[in-house]
Amino acid sequence: MSADTSPPSALSPRLEELLCSLSDQAFAQRMREVYAAAGQAILRLSDLDLLKYETASVEDSPDLSLWEEMAPVIRDTVMDVNRLLNVIREQCASRSVAGASGGDLPLQASVEARRAKDATELLQGWMQQLAQGVTQLGETMRNPSVVSDRWTLLAEIQRLRERFREQIGNLVFESASAFGPVTRQQVVPGHEAEVQAAVMVRAIVADLSRIVAARLGRVREAEPEDVQWNAQQLQTELDAFGRTVAYRHLRAQDKRQIIELRGRVGRLATQASLLKQELLSLVEELDAFVRSLSSVNKRQVLITHDREVWAGCGVRLERAMGLLSTEPLVAARTVAEAAASAQSLYGRDPSLDAFLRKARKTQLAQLSVPELRTTIESLQSLLAGLDVL
Repeated sequence: MSADTSPPSALSPRLEELLCSLSDQAFAQRMREVYAAAGQAILRLSDLDLLKYETASVEDSPDLSLWEEMAPVIRDTVMDVNRLLNVIREQCASRSVAGASGGDLPLQASVEARRAKDATELLQGWMQQLAQGVTQLGETMRNPSVVSDRWTLLAEIQRLRERFREQIGNLVFESASAFGPVTRQQVVPGHEAEVQAAVMVRAIVADLSRIVAARLGRVREAEPEDVQWNAQQLQTELDAFGRTVAYRHLRAQDKRQIIELRGRVGRLATQASLLKQELLSLVEELDAFVRSLSSVNKRQVLITHDREVWAGCGVRLERAMGLLSTEPLVAARTVAEAAASAQSLYGRDPSLDAFLRKARKTQLAQLSVPELRTTIESLQSLLAGLDVL
């Protein structure tokens, strides 16, 4: 890879606000360089479409030539992280913060010097973790069992790049927090896009789970002459899922399982004398696997997002309830806003999902006062049942 010639990443307004507030603008500029490099690293570590490296089969025999195909990706990953590490070393690691002890400085300058020292130490701590991650990546890529299996290699690359992005995001968030109150959304490059991708995966997986569960019920009730038709319908449903944007964001190990199950369904769909029990066993296996994908809810990025949405919806619903008797139109709009915000929780709880699907088809802003009251109470009850704290 040639030297990076990309223009510096523009910092978020909140980051710029914090840096501009520092009296030591030389230090602020060094931090600006670090944050710009961090933004570039997150962007480059996110900008990889692994679909072109995947196959429609999980039965490929081990082939070390795959390493030649993926080696540039590994190289670029290492170079992207090392480029950021070099910037941190140049801008912060070898430079002391003047007056860090704050002994003889005015109070304001002493506070600022301490914050600068804290930010620098946080950068150095995350720099060490990133450097250790690069070393671990090298060790992993020397493991023959990893580099000779396509799906294992893809899963490791995906996992390592995701971890680097998370660590770099922590680097930005924690060091920026030393200068003032911030949220990840305000300062971490790409955070909003990552949240939206996770929200989308959760929603599509929830719908797939409903589809597979419904198909399982139909297979259990199917007459012998309907068994093959159900297999064909299931194949169509899985093929449709494979074309969704959410499928692209699934982890490699989950895609591998989906591809294997789609292949088995496809083979059954072509059997003229398909036994019901054979299809039933496969659909039960598929149903259990798809339900296991709900573990996406345990991702930290979604946990944080869900807490914020949960709290925001609660505030809106309380406000709407208080306005019902005096300003019903405003109350109705507020309920509609709460329901719209809650849509990003779709996939977290089946009962809430059912409410949200119904809400999409209802003009909430036009409900009568009694209907609004019932809607508010229903959504409040559903939100209260979520385990988000």
